Amino acid sequence: MADTRSFASDVAFSKTVKAVQARKGSRTAYARMEAGGSWEQTITDELKHEIESQTSVFLATASADGQPYMQHRGGPPGFLRVLDEHTIGFVDYAGNRQYISQGNLEENPKAQLFLIDYAHQRRIKVWGTARIVEGDEALKRRLMPPGYRARPEHVVLFTVTAWDVNCPQHIPQRIDAAAVREAIESRDRRIAALLAEVERLKRGAGSGAE
Repeated sequence: MADTRSFASDVAFSKTVKAVQARKGSRTAYARMEAGGSWEQTITDELKHEIESQTSVFLATASADGQPYMQHRGGPPGFLRVLDEHTIGFVDYAGNRQYISQGNLEENPKAQLFLIDYAHQRRIKVWGTARIVEGDEALKRRLMPPGYRARPEHVVLFTVTAWDVNCPQHIPQRIDAAAVREAIESRDRRIAALLAEVERLKRGAGSGAE
């Protein structure tokens, strides 16, 4: 008898997807995953930390007839904000004025956020719905990163349906330039302190009584 229960992962695992999984041998493992609790549906503290640490995110939308579109958005850490256990918000900055994502969302609110952490080889997929908020200046000010040089246009509010963490396989390890710069500066400060200590010890040894 077919399993008629619903699971959070059904947002991605349609009947056709499950049929492909069955044909290729992975359905049993995913059925066990579903029975064990499936995917998370609320934003945990761990996910909140990861979201708000991001400097880059991809937003996927599709038009009413299914034409997909992927848009990159970036900013300083904190440009993505968790507003509650179901909602992520960020300011959309003025750009090339194509408005493809906004047009798609007006026709079809289904969307996905794709977060990838190259340094730790970790990626997170977040399914949900999104909407554009225009004219709410208070919300825009609340979400705009302080001091960031960009012109805010409107706000994107993303409501989480489910999320999943992918395995790290095949993710190239890349280190953020700011993190590398900070590590080098920290090393240089440590070297300078050690050299100063060596000079101090030399002077102390040279002035000692014979």
